[in-house]
Formats: sequence, structure tokens, C-alpha cells
Amino acid sequence: MAKILVADDEQKIREVIREYSEFNGHEVTEAADGMAAVGLCKMNDYDLIIMDIMMPKLDGYSACKEIRKEKDTPIIMLSARSEEYDKLFGFELGIDDYVVKPFSPKELMARVNAVLSRRSAAQQPVSNELTFDGLKINIPARTVTIDGEKVDLTPKEYDLLFYLVEHRNLALSRDQLLSDIWGYDFYGEDRTIDTHIKNLRNNLGKYRDYIVTLRGVGYKFEA
Repeated sequence: MAKILVADDEQKIREVIREYSEFNGHEVTEAADGMAAVGLCKMNDYDLIIMDIMMPKLDGYSACKEIRKEKDTPIIMLSARSEEYDKLFGFELGIDDYVVKPFSPKELMARVNAVLSRRSAAQQPVSNELTFDGLKINIPARTVTIDGEKVDLTPKEYDLLFYLVEHRNLALSRDQLLSDIWGYDFYGEDRTIDTHIKNLRNNLGKYRDYIVTLRGVGYKFEA
């Protein structure tokens, strides 16, 4: 169960999010404006914040700035504005996802669960060396060996492999890989990911099957 703060000045939207969140086993606290959301975050710890941008007293962007001064709680931003500038500005503030209104409650819950899963995986302690049969990966040292032989990868192949391993057994979309590894200012295509995955698999040789293709979604490191 996750503790979720829902900040939106529209009561009906808060009620819908509460209903679907509680159905998924989460606990929900509501805030009707940005100022109230900031105050609640100062007094309580939440696992996730769902925040509207256009709110009275303090807008979502400003509230996010204030919250980020003290806490790194994952934030999903809601907005009726779908312009790329608004999304990029939100990501620059450190939000984790951006959902455009009107939205599907089911899709929102899928995004909520994905963000929570990523945060949980990131908080798991990672030993210096991870072993998968004869494949050994040392993330701090940035080394990869196969059956005792060192493998030389390109910098981005290292980044991609380490990201997959750190989020192992989680489905990772191509967009997520592009944004988290190449950055939100990278205007690439799905082919960028597919090409790097192909090269990475070739370098992993007989252990290539650890990287699983998820049709219509992306990839995951299955261990």
C-alpha cells in the first residue's frame, strides 16, 4: 500500500482518483490547492503525489518547487495543457510523469504503479557486483565480464545495460529509456533504443536472452 497525496481544485477529479487509488490498495489524502499540498508535505511523508498545475493560491509548478526543497517524493503532474514546453518545464522541475486531462483513470493508475515500482527498485541496495550465471556486472566500476573475459561496451551501452539491470524484471518503455538515459532534451526515435539493444545483445553473446523484448512496450532485463 502506498500513501498518495492528490492535489487538485476539482473535487470530482479528486474523488475519481481516490476511488481508483483505494481500489488498487493505496491510501489517499486530498488537497484542494497548492498551498495546502505544500503544507501537507511538510507535515507528512507520501510515497507519491498527483498534482494539478492550475490550482488557486499556489499553482502546481510552484508547489512542486517548494516540495522539492525538502523532499524527493515522486510527482505525477496533471494538466489540460499538452504543449511540449509545459511537459519539459515540469520534467526540469523534477516531476516523474505528466498526464494530460482528460485522462483515463485506469491509465493514470498504471502510471502510478509504474512510478512506484521504479522508485522501489531504485531504493533496493545494489551490491558492487551482480552475477547472472557467467555474466558479471559491476556498476560502480563500470565493468562487464562474460565467463571471466572483460567485455568492452560503448558508454551508452554501459548506461543502457546498467539501467536495465538496476530496474530488472520491470517493463521499461522505449520512451522511458530515451528520457532517463538520453535525457528529455534528446529528440530521438525508437530506432535509437532498438539499435543500442541489438548491439548490446551482440556483445553479451550467449547471455543476450537476459534482455527480453516486450512487444508494443519496450524491454526488460529478466533475471
